[in-house]
Amino acid sequence: MYERFGRRISADGYRVRALGDASSGPEAIAETATELLRDETLPGPRVLVGSDTGASHAARLAALGTAGLDGLILAGLPTGPGPAETAASDWEDELERRTACPTHRGRLTADPAFRRGALVGPSAPESPTLEGISVPLLGLHGTEDTVSPLDEVRRAFRGLPGAELVSLAGTRHDVLNDVTHRTAAATVVLFLERLRLAPGPASGPTSGPAPGLAPIAVTETLV
Repeated sequence: MYERFGRRISADGYRVRALGDASSGPEAIAETATELLRDETLPGPRVLVGSDTGASHAARLAALGTAGLDGLILAGLPTGPGPAETAASDWEDELERRTACPTHRGRLTADPAFRRGALVGPSAPESPTLEGISVPLLGLHGTEDTVSPLDEVRRAFRGLPGAELVSLAGTRHDVLNDVTHRTAAATVVLFLERLRLAPGPASGPTSGPAPGLAPIAVTETLV
């Protein structure tokens, strides 16, 4: 599902490993991720990227202080079970909730291996906790996400040191595969570059960039 995203990230020199669907085999995925993060022969920074249920599992690994993790990216983070009226009623409704990108919609429809109906039930048993995460964290979320509303995600991120939440306008739940997929990938690359060029962990409180992130691009408003 995320080959397009992976190609864009790897084009900038980052090695990408796809670990599979975390909802179908969470223990195996977590074990593989842990092994890769601890592999000191691999170049850094080592970053976990999770989408939807994968974001919940990635957040849990980060909260446990998994060794070797330098950064975390959570895309379309689920915020717990939603009301019954938010569940997709059929495949077309599920597509509408997932993405507005015609290319990705066509691919999902044509893929016999894709697990349909995943949005019918609750996306997560409970709201994920981000407490305990100490590495730089980037959140990507669509403003039009009806599966996991943006306001709920804001509450989850609020008050967490080192966390940045980027909302993408006109974007639905699959924030890495919507019409704004280029913007999403560019945002991820900028985060990775800031992480790669960071001088080291912050020694104390700061009002500038998140700890562990270099201020390589500064927007100025000139009056």
